[in-house]
Amino acid sequence: MPLVTFLPHEKFCPEGLTVEVPTGTNILELAHDHHIEMESACGGVKACTTCHCIVRKGFDSLEEADELEEDMLDKAWGLEAQSRLGCQVVVADEDLTIEIPKYSLNHAAEAPH
Repeated sequence: MPLVTFLPHEKFCPEGLTVEVPTGTNILELAHDHHIEMESACGGVKACTTCHCIVRKGFDSLEEADELEEDMLDKAWGLEAQSRLGCQVVVADEDLTIEIPKYSLNHAAEAPH
């Protein structure tokens, strides 16, 4: 089974985490299952960028992002070539290393009231 490694993140996962998972595992759900509180303002339906992550290893093993995901990623802070929405990343047959960016844009939480 593939290994998924979350790199250390000051807020969400200070120690980092490596876990063995079956293929077909969703990265956002995996993070939440292990108490890594990646944000998901839209509930994981590809309608925001709060679960933006960077796939540092294993990017080429993933299914390509569709047009809607690409459009959402264009709004993400710190976009990189290996950026994906965590809600859309499904583990294939290779190990993955995931970085949660230091900042994310949560327009719902950051809107003036």
